Amino acid sequence: MTVSRLGLVVHGGRPEAAEAARVVHAWCAEHSVSCTDIDVWRDGGRHSAGEEVEAAGNPDLVVTLGGDGTFLRGARLAAENDALVLGVDLGRVGFLTEVPVAEVRTALDAVREERLTVENRLLLTMRASRRLEVPEEMEALLKYGRGPLLPPPRVREDCEVDDEWGIPLHVFALNDIVLEKLSRDRQVSVGVYVSGRLLASYSADALLVATPTGSTAYSFAAGGPVVSPRAEALVFTPVAPHMAFDRSVVTAPDEPVGLRVLERSGRAAVSIDGQLRGVLDPGDWIGVYAAPRRLRAVRLGPTDFYGRLRERMNLTDAPAAVADGNASRLWSVTTPPPGDMAHLVLPTPSLEAKPEPTQGSAPGSAPEPTRGS
Repeated sequence: MTVSRLGLVVHGGRPEAAEAARVVHAWCAEHSVSCTDIDVWRDGGRHSAGEEVEAAGNPDLVVTLGGDGTFLRGARLAAENDALVLGVDLGRVGFLTEVPVAEVRTALDAVREERLTVENRLLLTMRASRRLEVPEEMEALLKYGRGPLLPPPRVREDCEVDDEWGIPLHVFALNDIVLEKLSRDRQVSVGVYVSGRLLASYSADALLVATPTGSTAYSFAAGGPVVSPRAEALVFTPVAPHMAFDRSVVTAPDEPVGLRVLERSGRAAVSIDGQLRGVLDPGDWIGVYAAPRRLRAVRLGPTDFYGRLRERMNLTDAPAAVADGNASRLWSVTTPPPGDMAHLVLPTPSLEAKPEPTQGSAPGSAPEPTRGS
């Protein structure tokens, strides 16, 4: 592909991110590529994704320098402009970033020379019974120790609006959309609908709808399943529900999940990829469903998601299993797969060559999953 405009999202609190940014700027200068820093805190205010990508000259490649939280910001911008996104890893616990910081120049060369794979990731969007807004008194509280909030999601102009189907909001979520309680001493009561039909009414701390990408973030912390990021599905997970049925529900991508705040419930906050974007009153609702477009993430080689899962989640082997012997390689990678398996995603020599952790040992410190994982 031809990269002519590059947008750069940098974690401002990391010195190594600033150094990596200088490398990116130098590479762009060498190859006559326009490079613009996308500063989400510019002028002391927050801007919509549309405003940010417009200010950056509508980049066709967004590069993020930081951890998964920085990647989520860059993904929001890339989705807005249908651009590619490349994550350079400067984080400690994450699944989203692709390239070690020492290889940033090599990665940019690979993109320019088309030695890449584009991985399509499912995104969430939503409709609501009314526009999302954060009350002024709440915004003042949340500004303490933090930057200003993102502006309310704007209404999509290319979609029909009516009283029954609600207001289509210009939202793209890579991880999750969450409805959560506002009062510490009171749970939120919510009717949960799948494809418009009532599944159950929950009383819980929060209820979330995650993508497969977001299954290893907040949903995982709440006891949800790990889902391959290549899957097409929505994951509904209740957080600390006061009911016997506390399991996640995995729906097909064409089965929307609706969340209605019940009449006698307290108010509920709506967060999109960890960012507070609005407050709902009793009787209000949101409908969450797969967005018509996908995030186009740059991958420079096979993604070892399950190897990363073992490392990041500190998966250790059961002592009884270790006593029964080592887990050797399952399938050969020295010969082509048989015909009935040729269509499957199977190990490659490059992945198999990586040294595996010693059986029973901890490959790393146990992470604390967050919404930016």
